[in-house]
Amino acid sequence: MKQKLYRFFLLTVSTLVMAVGIYFFKFPNHFSFGGVTGLAVVVAKVVPYTASTISFAMNMILLIVGFAFLGRSFGIMTAYSSLLLSVGLTVLERICPMPVPLTDQPMLELCYAIALPAMASAVLFHIGASSGGTDILAMIFKKYSGGDIGVGLFISDLIVVLLSFFVFDIRTGLFSFVGLMVKSLVIDNVIESINLCKYFNIICDDPEPICRFIVHRLGRSATVCTAQGAFTHGKKYIVFTALKRPQAVALRKYVRTVEPTAFILVTNTSEIIGKGFQSYDL
Repeated sequence: MKQKLYRFFLLTVSTLVMAVGIYFFKFPNHFSFGGVTGLAVVVAKVVPYTASTISFAMNMILLIVGFAFLGRSFGIMTAYSSLLLSVGLTVLERICPMPVPLTDQPMLELCYAIALPAMASAVLFHIGASSGGTDILAMIFKKYSGGDIGVGLFISDLIVVLLSFFVFDIRTGLFSFVGLMVKSLVIDNVIESINLCKYFNIICDDPEPICRFIVHRLGRSATVCTAQGAFTHGKKYIVFTALKRPQAVALRKYVRTVEPTAFILVTNTSEIIGKGFQSYDL
């Protein structure tokens, strides 16, 4: 229950951060990159409705389509995030109208329009959810087709960006194109940073105290193999383990205390599949 509440907290906070980034920085500047909200910016220029209202209507339609085609596999977390994002944008529009951008620095606002939603999306992906929108269409496409979802989403976003050149102006279109290019890089880097772990190879003479520390103090496990030194031909042991960053710092200090001559190799890794890390179905 504690873990579920934590995931729900992350889901809620990330979605609200995304709503803030979209409403205060993306909508007023007409940045039209990224899914439903990007399309809503373009459509709002040619119809008498705000981008928040159009985004709300599109998300609700996609939610219905998602439940119709995907059923239970659609995901409660994605449905909740999509609904919360739509409601959040609508509430912000009511309590804080934004007829003009916050500042006269479009590049600064583009940075926030990219960073806030991208970081929020990365957290959502990390916990197995998304903010809905075009992701729902991607889920349907994945279920009924074997095509490349990533390429399909990129092409759809690129079409929206190209429309912005004609609906708005070249300056807005260029900003939107930059946003489209940078957004995916930010999401990838944030996800990699969240998932970053340390993979240890510890070559030592006595693995027992090190393994006890890993199991009983850090709550992880390890694998021990026997080895032979190439120069001394002496018997050695290799301890293999993977840890989160704070645990890695503790292990490194402990090994230096109990066996200062141990040889430690530490490698960064952002994808570990197995018990205690990512599950096999991700």
